[in-house]
Amino acid sequence: MELVNCEEVEGNIVGLGNVWRFPYLCYRNGGGAFLVPYVVVVVTCGIPLFLLESAMGQYTQQASITCWEKLCPIAQGIGYTGIIMRVYNCMSYVIILAWALLYLCFSFYAKLPWASCGHTWNTETCEDFNALNKYNQTINTNSTSPATEFWERRVLAISGGIEELGSVRWEILLCAIAMWVICYFCIWKGVKSTGKVVYFTATFPYVMLLVLLIRGLTLPGALQGIVYYLKPDLTPLLDPQVWMEAVTQVIFSFGVGGGLLASLCSYNPYNNNCYRNCFWLCLLNAATSLVAGFAVFSVLGFMAHEYNVGIAEVAESGPGLAFIAYPQAVAMMPLPQLWAICFFIMIILLGLDSQFVMMEGVIMPVIDLAPTVLRRPGRRELLLLVFSLFCFSMSILMVTEGGIYVLQVFDYYGTNASSKLFLSSLQCLIMGWIFGAERMCDVIEDMTGVRPSRFFSFCWRYLTPLVCTVSLIGALANYKPLTFNRTYTYPGWVNVLGWMMTLSSGLAVPVLAVYLLCTGKGSLKQRCIHLCQCADDLPLTRKQREELSKLTPDAL
Repeated sequence: MELVNCEEVEGNIVGLGNVWRFPYLCYRNGGGAFLVPYVVVVVTCGIPLFLLESAMGQYTQQASITCWEKLCPIAQGIGYTGIIMRVYNCMSYVIILAWALLYLCFSFYAKLPWASCGHTWNTETCEDFNALNKYNQTINTNSTSPATEFWERRVLAISGGIEELGSVRWEILLCAIAMWVICYFCIWKGVKSTGKVVYFTATFPYVMLLVLLIRGLTLPGALQGIVYYLKPDLTPLLDPQVWMEAVTQVIFSFGVGGGLLASLCSYNPYNNNCYRNCFWLCLLNAATSLVAGFAVFSVLGFMAHEYNVGIAEVAESGPGLAFIAYPQAVAMMPLPQLWAICFFIMIILLGLDSQFVMMEGVIMPVIDLAPTVLRRPGRRELLLLVFSLFCFSMSILMVTEGGIYVLQVFDYYGTNASSKLFLSSLQCLIMGWIFGAERMCDVIEDMTGVRPSRFFSFCWRYLTPLVCTVSLIGALANYKPLTFNRTYTYPGWVNVLGWMMTLSSGLAVPVLAVYLLCTGKGSLKQRCIHLCQCADDLPLTRKQREELSKLTPDAL
């Protein structure tokens, strides 16, 4: 891929999930043994899907909707589904960035506000680390840490449930506005301006990650954390849930299953070597996840050592890691402000990177739908402004005192694993059987000069859809109503609304297919055949040109 787009695609596949989800999954599911299902899924699902989506966008030179219009018109709903999911994601992702920005501001205080008790927001159950350390005591199970109370009572002022939204948290709202302004002006001129910004946002987090890794490995107790992170336990490998979690992690972290890669790669020149870059970028993703685990668990090991407890007592994933566990550990280090600043800058840049490409993944397909209208001067900027204002207005509920409950609904239902698995499986079946797996290999060979291994053809036709479908069935069978912190159970109407969010994207595929069949011309059979044929204006592969020259020597 061109360097600009390589950085953008890296922004798509390397994000917060690499830092705050993969290490915890690895620890929880057998330590180093979890790498077995992870690597298997990367090979059988991650890389084949990544190559397929990249090649689709590069071949058609179209974003996720019009890409399907050219390859297999009846499957255009896949593109719309991906866009709806990204809209939900854009609404909630910025709130996480707003939290990180607020923490970054607090990191410049002379004394970190989450380092000790005694503040107006603290309760009687708050226990200071310094007091525990002074008497060499362990944590009281009924106590709460200063970091937890700062997060829940000072930053979020969290209410009793989603029924109690409460007032707006103005600090978070202002930070959210700042993040939207940054996102808008970084990508408003299109892929070229985005690429210039992504040069920084995609590379600098690695500097921060390296700094935090070196610091973590030099802390007392770091080795204990690394051992807990990677110590193999083969027993969980017999649990199907572990394999499903590996599939889900790969699908999300590789950014496949929604057409975003196709949109980003549509800007690549036709002869770009997407085959080679696919392997390098997938390797980068996996390596980042692994290295992030060392950075995270070395610090958690230090924290467990200082508190005189086991790793299980301090291990967290998701926001709990970023806004409670890690800040709490940083507060125990010398120069805590420095390490807090490094950590939250890394979180913000990783999140911005992902937000940039998600926004591009919505704007580009819409522009491709009406290029004559939306490619006029100023139209892209206006479209992006309208989209940003819409997402911001919808996300205001998430900056209230009950906002985290709303955000979790968007995260759990709006961009859930089931939709991604459904799209991934369907995409492989359509490209493997209707468009043709061997034909796709011809396309990649024509673009790159290298023919993909037969293994990819086998994956697209059989293996990848099988793995995704089995995981989808497992995810639906193991569905549990949404809860928060394992203590708060959402009302039934929230789960109903959540499933409506899920269906609002997933139903786009069958609804649009039925609509196209009903509005087409000819018999039903003729309509099906027509809607399953690719466009005539797609580039001919070398094999097609040779066959055409044999039939009509003067045609070429």
